[in-house]
Amino acid sequence: MTEIYFLLLVCLIIWYFTFSRNVAERARGLAKQHCEEQGLQFIAIARSKTSIGSNKRQGIFFRLVFDFEFSGDGESSYIGQLVMNGTKPGGFTLPPYKIS
Repeated sequence: MTEIYFLLLVCLIIWYFTFSRNVAERARGLAKQHCEEQGLQFIAIARSKTSIGSNKRQGIFFRLVFDFEFSGDGESSYIGQLVMNGTKPGGFTLPPYKIS
């Protein structure tokens, strides 16, 4: 019986790793697209927080918060946030930035 629980735990870890990689790739694409639409230069992205959320529409999901670095003038850099509710974007938050 212990082997079944161990196997289940290993499968859950593998699933979570592949799920988080897929969400990270999607978040990178969304952040790049958002920067292009706003006329900004996309620099980098990193996951900063993971939690569990829920709502009536999606049920229970992983909420992943990504910090992405961008530049408005090519010299300075700023950090914005992208929230992903599962595989769906939850919204962007950008600080005030200088444009050229």
